[in-house]
Amino acid sequence: MASNRMLDRVRQARRPAPSITGATQNSAEYEEFKRRFHNELLDSLDFEEVGNTPKDELYDRMRESLNERVERSNLPMSRPERERMVQEILDNILGLGPIEPLVRDPAVSDILINGPKNVFVDRKGKLIKTNVVFDDNKHLMQIIERIVVAVGRRVDEQNPMVDARMLDGSRFNAIIPPLALDGAAVSIRRFGTVPITSDDLIAFGSCPRPMMEVLRGAVHSGLNTIISGGTGSGKTTLLNVLSSFIPSDERIITIEDSAELQLQQPHVVRLETRPANIEGKGEVTQRELVKNCLRMRPDRIILGEIRGAEAIDMLTAMNTGHDGSLATVHANNTSDALARFETMVSLGMPNMTPKAIRETIARALDIIVQQSRLVDGSRRVLAITEVTGMEGDVITTQDIFVFQQETVDKNGKVRGRFRATGLRPRFASRLASHGIQLSPQLFDFDMEV
Repeated sequence: MASNRMLDRVRQARRPAPSITGATQNSAEYEEFKRRFHNELLDSLDFEEVGNTPKDELYDRMRESLNERVERSNLPMSRPERERMVQEILDNILGLGPIEPLVRDPAVSDILINGPKNVFVDRKGKLIKTNVVFDDNKHLMQIIERIVVAVGRRVDEQNPMVDARMLDGSRFNAIIPPLALDGAAVSIRRFGTVPITSDDLIAFGSCPRPMMEVLRGAVHSGLNTIISGGTGSGKTTLLNVLSSFIPSDERIITIEDSAELQLQQPHVVRLETRPANIEGKGEVTQRELVKNCLRMRPDRIILGEIRGAEAIDMLTAMNTGHDGSLATVHANNTSDALARFETMVSLGMPNMTPKAIRETIARALDIIVQQSRLVDGSRRVLAITEVTGMEGDVITTQDIFVFQQETVDKNGKVRGRFRATGLRPRFASRLASHGIQLSPQLFDFDMEV
């Protein structure tokens, strides 16, 4: 199957290769040379042999052939230009065309394509427009189809939206005409191959060590923890870090729409939802996976993101012996996170009264960690909040740690301070029962950043 896809990819590449920089002094001449070598290489291929050759070996052989052709031609180009031409041709035939260099760049966390002529990347939390372009929307569609076919999905006018996990683990979303009016729109959320650790977040200034120590103790001792934040705020990264505090002798089951978590424990079962097929059948939702995983004897359940009726099943699991469960939710602050839970639970249990819903939430949740991306692109934990129970019809909470933004300096960096509120959490006794003693100094913490 993989070799057939590679063969199809090479055959489809018989077309003019695009310019990805436009930086040469004579771009028309550069494009003409590239087009010539591109097609000469394809004409020289034995497609039966291509279909039976591993990609790495095929890549090396094509590069060697291209280099020989370019060297023999004595082109009026510098060596860097020749090397760039060879790389662009290979990217277009075997890779993802113009965006292949972006996919290889470890500093790029998001690739956002708004039609064939507008490609943006996220570097360190800031959106930057690149000089990457596609020939036209047809060329962009060819790259989209190359991605979705590789992961067994389909996109066309009848199915104009697709959400998938790429072979390297990146999250891929595309929406094409007629729904996208200015050409196909693509979003690729990339994840590092080396997991970020708690020490990394401390070094980045995202979460100071005293706050991280409290979170470590909370997760280790089995407190149910929700990470709240907006899109791109770093919720999944923080979820990965917190999951590393789970003891290695526990059975963990993860449930995600697109598998992104990188757990290091030895006993992990990963589950992923499945969309409906072309006939509208075969869909498997997060709610179904949550219900099923309860029959799989989990010690911990980690839900990538709660976004619908599965909220009631997750809360029920937290209330029935699956302590220490973790999940994320989209919300701008901890109050909004609780309100969203109410809304999502009501979707799953429309006959529950508002008070009963809040009681279920208050009994299930122990901690809400609010994560945010600030105006300078940095990602920080803004609050660690304890859910303390109910007073009347209201869920009560108390902030244990907060981040207070004070100003933005002349370099555009956000300045402020992390501090403890001085309130000792009620869950301290729970941690003590697991042998984790919280130092009083943790709750007299104040750090300027």
